[in-house]
Amino acid sequence: MSGRTDRAELTALQAALAAEHAAVYGYGVVGGRIGERRRTEARAAYDAHRARRDALAREVRGLGGEPVAASAAYALPFQVPDAPAAVRLAARLEERVAGVYSDLVRVASGERRGAAAEALREAAVRAVRWSGESVAFPGLAERSGEGTGAAGSAPSASASSASSAS
Repeated sequence: MSGRTDRAELTALQAALAAEHAAVYGYGVVGGRIGERRRTEARAAYDAHRARRDALAREVRGLGGEPVAASAAYALPFQVPDAPAAVRLAARLEERVAGVYSDLVRVASGERRGAAAEALREAAVRAVRWSGESVAFPGLAERSGEGTGAAGSAPSASASSASSAS
């Protein structure tokens, strides 16, 4: 692999890691507001994102990078006062994660590409389960100009005050 390809993969891995940090944070909010009926589903998603986050940190280190750190808090795209809002947030989290994994699929090769495609698929399936709606090309919706860009579709990667989370 060329140095340029390595840098592109490392950049995409770091973006996926940042999205996973945000998803873990976001699912903490979801778990605190979600109804009992969907709590197990939220916990499974939280655990899946934690596992992906940890694997991505190892991959970044494997490429000689320093894994991007999680922020202390993230700005949520909207208030999450109740279970219906928590469901909407969970869907947005998954859409955001799918978007960054689609970027990783584009630049990665071999096993890393396969793992990124699997992560994209899992996020897309969870997004459909949460929202009840699907898109033709999961992970690309945020690039379509439909108002669901990276900053608006999940907790943003920039730190925010903890009060933004409640």
